[in-house]
Amino acid sequence: MKDKKTYQEKMEAQLNELSAKIDELLEKIEKLAKSEYEKQAQELPSKLKRVKDKLKELKKASNKAWEDVKPGFEKAWNELKKSFESAASRFK
Repeated sequence: MKDKKTYQEKMEAQLNELSAKIDELLEKIEKLAKSEYEKQAQELPSKLKRVKDKLKELKKASNKAWEDVKPGFEKAWNELKKSFESAASRFK
């Protein structure tokens, strides 16, 4: 019987130690996830504004000049789409 009790106490102590380590790890993961979410939450609106500004430029450009503005708009658009898809995939 003594061996059983000793074993149970030993395993309970190890379980408590591992449980504390898991809690610490989960806190770190949560902080990282929150940090990443906040980063994306800040990036998306600024990228959206950039695309809207580029679209305004495109609308104001003459028929001749719009070809010069188009690459900047497309670059901003592709960056916004990529950021959105990346963020959305993490929350599905």
